[in-house]
Amino acid sequence: MIEISAAAGVAVAALGLVLTPGPNMMYLVSRTIAQGRGAGLISLAGVAAGFAVYLTAAATGITAVFALVPELYTALKIAGAGYLLWLAWQTLRPGGTSVFAPAALPRDRAGRLFTMGLVTNLLNPKIAVMYLALIPQFVAPAAGPVWLQSLCLGGVQIAVALAVNALIVCSAATVSRFLAGRRLWLRVQRLLMGTVLGGMAALLLTDRTRPVPA
Repeated sequence: MIEISAAAGVAVAALGLVLTPGPNMMYLVSRTIAQGRGAGLISLAGVAAGFAVYLTAAATGITAVFALVPELYTALKIAGAGYLLWLAWQTLRPGGTSVFAPAALPRDRAGRLFTMGLVTNLLNPKIAVMYLALIPQFVAPAAGPVWLQSLCLGGVQIAVALAVNALIVCSAATVSRFLAGRRLWLRVQRLLMGTVLGGMAALLLTDRTRPVPA
């Protein structure tokens, strides 16, 4: 069984990731603002399916590959940190825009909304970093089967991500209207998110732990 400290660590990391702008948040917010809360929730269902794919991969021992070939693990962390730094720059740079800025988009049917949510999550480097680089750091071989710990820790991440994303979808239109015309609030939101992204990139670059095989 997983340790309380490990579950808490994953929950904090998951919260930091889900609260920073990335492909998932941008897609969910843009769909909700453009097409309504129902479209946002259907898109979120697709995102949830993407989480299930990553969780299955983690539980079936994909981290064993990185344990056997540590160079791949190091390359993934460097690439993940670089992506997070790029997101931080895009958020903090002069002229950067808030994720809650409204944008005109064509209306999509439910099937396409679900599929796009799934694909967006599967191609989201932040989630790949979470499952392949961050979660393995909280696995303790002495605490039980690695695959079971991966399932439990992944479940914690999914619960946090879906809860926060559901709140974002339900409040996206209200937040967008509130921030419209309030440049100071938009700057504060961008500063906070950009700082968190940069901090997570630094954490990845300075970490020296290795994944353990299932």
